[in-house]
Amino acid sequence: MLKNKLPPKLNDPGSLTIPCSIGNDYVGKELCDLGASINLMHMYIFRKLGIGKARPTTVTLQLVDRSYVHLKGKVEDVLVRVDEFIFPVDFIILECEADKELPIMLGRAFLATGRTLIDVQKCELTMRINDQQLTFNVLDAL
Repeated sequence: MLKNKLPPKLNDPGSLTIPCSIGNDYVGKELCDLGASINLMHMYIFRKLGIGKARPTTVTLQLVDRSYVHLKGKVEDVLVRVDEFIFPVDFIILECEADKELPIMLGRAFLATGRTLIDVQKCELTMRINDQQLTFNVLDAL
């Protein structure tokens, strides 16, 4: 029988976003999604950045409502700055009704590249490169 006290229930801290920049033209708060196997960028951001030509892709994305969206292409090695860290990121380009608040979604590959640790209770996300690390309070980042 457990003699320890039960931990207190906590509220949902909300979506996990971090401040990022791409080039000199884009700064935003990007959604980090552990449920996503790919990194997504909306077509309007891709066009705004002018970061080259997207390569064709055969990837199809199934949405929550079970509908499918054909993706417009893939762009590789886009340099994404998170504070003083810079990461090369591959994005799949998506053309649909864009969420102007969160036009980019960073998935597990990005989080793995940044050796990311997430403490949901503290609402902290820590990224590490070699012996350096940065920690965000994701409530502040919202």
